[in-house]
Parts: sequence; C-alpha cells; structure tokens
Amino acid sequence: MYSIEHREVSNSRGRRVDEEPEEEEDEDEENGRGMDAWERTYADERSWESLQEDESGLLRPIDSKILHHAQYRRRLHSISSAATAARIQKGLIRYLYIVLDFSRAAAEMDFKPSRMASVANHVEAFIREFFDQNPLSQIGLIIIKDGIAHCLTDLGGSPEAHIKALMTKLECSGDASLQNALELVDGYLNQIPSYGHREVLIIYSALSTCDPGDIMETVQKCKKSKIRCSIVGLAAEMFICKHICQETGGSYSVALDESHLKELLLDHAPPPPAIAEYAIANLIKMGFPQRAADGVISICSCHKEVKVGGGYTCPRCKARVCELPTECRICGLTLVSSPHLARSYHHLFPVTPFDEVSPMRLSKPAQRLPQKCFGCQQSLLNPGNMSAYWVTCPKCRKYFCLDCDIYIHESLHNCPGCTSLRHLKSVVEE
Repeated sequence: MYSIEHREVSNSRGRRVDEEPEEEEDEDEENGRGMDAWERTYADERSWESLQEDESGLLRPIDSKILHHAQYRRRLHSISSAATAARIQKGLIRYLYIVLDFSRAAAEMDFKPSRMASVANHVEAFIREFFDQNPLSQIGLIIIKDGIAHCLTDLGGSPEAHIKALMTKLECSGDASLQNALELVDGYLNQIPSYGHREVLIIYSALSTCDPGDIMETVQKCKKSKIRCSIVGLAAEMFICKHICQETGGSYSVALDESHLKELLLDHAPPPPAIAEYAIANLIKMGFPQRAADGVISICSCHKEVKVGGGYTCPRCKARVCELPTECRICGLTLVSSPHLARSYHHLFPVTPFDEVSPMRLSKPAQRLPQKCFGCQQSLLNPGNMSAYWVTCPKCRKYFCLDCDIYIHESLHNCPGCTSLRHLKSVVEE
C-alpha cells in the first residue's frame, strides 16, 4: 500500500500550490500583470475591437471620446432634422411601461456577464435619464417569465423605487409571452387620461413567444387603445415584433452589443413625436402643493402609513403625498412642482445643433480662431498645440469643445453664448 506524502511544491512564479487560489486570482485581477499572454487573451475578450487602422495602414487604439461624440452628433442631427421637417407635437406627460423579458433566454451569456444583468444595468441608467428629461412622466415595470406577465411596480415618478424593486427580482426561468405582456399593459394604460401619452418599451431576449390565444387580436386592441409599442431585441429579428411596432407606431431595433443596447434604450428617453390622430390638445388641471413642515405627523395617502415630517399637501383635498409628480389618490388632481413644469419645455424649444469646425479651417494660419472654449474656458488645443475637434453655435458664433457641446444639448438646454448676448443687449438698452 502506497503512502501519500503531502509536500509543498513551488511553481514557476514562486508561489506554493497549496495556498488559497482566491488570493492569487484577486491579485491578478487587480494588476493584470501576473497573467501570461494566453490568459490576457481570454481575460480581455474582443480586444481587437479597440483597434482601428489609420491613414498610413497602422493599427492604433480607438479614441472612445471622439467615437462617442460622433454617435451623439448623428443622433442629434437625426432628431433635429425630423423636428424641422414638419411641425411636430410632442407629449410632455408620458405613461411608460417597461417590459423585461426574464425568460430562460435572458440567461444567455453573449452579453456580459449575462443578458439579464446587462439589461438590468442599462435599464437603471435609462430610468434615471428618462425622469431627468421627462419630469412630469411616470414609469412602471413589468416582468415576463414562465409564460406569465406580472407587474413589478405600478406607474410612479420615483426612480429609486423602480430601481430597488428591479434589483431584487433578477431571476430568469421559463418561456416568454408577448401576448400576456400586451394584455396586462393594455389593462393598466386604459385607465390613463386622454392627455397622457401611452407607451410600452419591451426589451426582448427570446426568439419565440408562448401565447395562450391570438396575439394579432391583442395587437389591434393596443392600437385601438392608442398605445405605442416599441421593442428592443437582444437576439435575431422577429416578424411578430416588427409587426407589433409597425401597427402601433413604435420602433423596433436589435442590439448588437452592450454599448449598442445602451444607445438604443437612451433613444427612447426623449418624448417621441405624437401620432397625428392621437395628438389632441387638452387643458389639464394641475395643483402645486406646498411642502409639509418638519415634525408634522400625518398619514400618507399613497402608502397608507403614518409618517413624520416631509411630504407635500394637496391644495384641493389637503391629503399628504410623499413625492412629486404624482396624482392625488383622494381627489385625482395632478400634483407637480413649478421646476418640473419648467424643465419639460426644453423639448419644445431645443437648442440648435452646433456646426462642426472643419480641419481645413483649423489648419489655416490666416484665420484667428479662439484658443479657449467659451463654455469651460479650457484650451481647445491638444498637447503639442495640435488642433482638436471644435463646434460652433450657428447663431452667436462662439466656439465650444466636445464636452461642452454634449452638456449644452443634453443637460443645460441653453447656449451660453446666445444667453450672454441677450444679457449684453439688455444692459446696453438700459
């Protein structure tokens, strides 16, 4: 009978085999220098996608900042061209249900670390961006799995409540059912007032749908209820998904990778143009509640709980609500704040897209161009006094860097150059 003798054997890196492997893996992940070449190949998957060929035929890393700005410029110009082609009406009060496919197809790992995890992260970013651009709108979450659709959160204006509920339900199983999801959405959105724009955004992972009846009848029901259905697919294109979007006036697209998925989702954050037969102007009664004093004890009408301090008081029925915007559960009055109302108008009067400054113009020494960005006052020249990418406002002719261009159009919604000129004119007139 042979006896097995325990020995400590050292490998080529000077570590002992019987030590805990978790510490070694943590060290390798932190510095990345302890891995061999073949290990780095698998750790950095698709590393070839970070290279591009320049004019001389050499490979160089992709400038992700310029690439992101180019995608942003294309999206901005497409939106502005569509807005200037005709007089377009947009809905400022949107009621959107996000339908998440958490069937067994969501466990696929073509999106890292999985489709479900990737969707959850990008939906979190989308919810925050949605409420930033649509402060008067509301969102609800619906999950489909095991052939059943169930509501995860009701329509509400709190991004934190939706995100918290989503992160606690990350489980996938069974089949997906588009019909059940549309039936559930139709039941909820039918109760929305006529001035609200009814929308549903479906993030679909499966390649099939397991429905209990005729889905074509459900599509026509959604069309009759004036519900705009849009779908973002994570697998191949499906006929039924394309048909649903065409019938209801939505958009259908398929994500190629994680960055493309994020871009497709954020395209749904700005309010879409209203469908012609649904674009009916309405006067809406709104209440501007006052914030309750600290230390006051009252019963919250939305959660049916006793709370101390904070909250808002409905000006009509004096009921307490926790957050704005919302609808009073007692009298049904729409409750908003004046900053929410003011922030919603930038979609009606957007900032004109800036013009790109051509490299030929930058290379001419005869033209005296500014050396600093008008917005951030940072240098517009790269290290070595090389010209960077610039943009200029077509109205005030001020020059801006790429970061200020994105900040002005996505967050500020006002051109600093045009605003300063208006201020200067008012001072001169006085």
